[in-house]
Amino acid sequence: MRHDPEPRGGIHPLLAGRFSPHRFDPAGAVDDGKLNLLLEAARWAPSAGNSQPWGFHVSRPGEAEHARVLPHLAPSSARWAAGAGLLVVALTRRHVGDGDLQYSEFADYDLGQAIAHMTVQAQALGLAAHQFRAFDLEGLAEELDPAPGWAIVSMVAVGRAAEEAPAVRPRRSVADLLAAPWTEAE
Repeated sequence: MRHDPEPRGGIHPLLAGRFSPHRFDPAGAVDDGKLNLLLEAARWAPSAGNSQPWGFHVSRPGEAEHARVLPHLAPSSARWAAGAGLLVVALTRRHVGDGDLQYSEFADYDLGQAIAHMTVQAQALGLAAHQFRAFDLEGLAEELDPAPGWAIVSMVAVGRAAEEAPAVRPRRSVADLLAAPWTEAE
């Protein structure tokens, strides 16, 4: 598989400059104004049947809710995520139950759209976002106790990166994106 390390000309600079930092500046607080813009960006993401099957639990360092989330981070993510200005627990509602759509097979995909919108908005605000799944899912679900029908899927650490984007960021080529689904795995 060939990797294209540099984005092709023409993609938006917010997309080309995005990376997932492994160090956040602990002084890089995410204030209420920025938090509201992040949530507003997620709110406008597309979804199947306009079901908007996503929800979030947000917490910032120093808040009681943050102390509830931190113990559930895996050691691998706790090293860097704990220093972020914001931790977002991303949930989806797969069982809709109101109307014709009883179960959404697209709910996780739609949640991904909302997180992608949030990620681009973070970039526009001079923040970075790192999506991850390295946490105790069962423990966090027990701690937060979401309403029936809601499921925790992932988390996002948001804040000011304390490192520069790597000089080389290997990415699969466009040709591979088009060909991989039709070729046998190596």
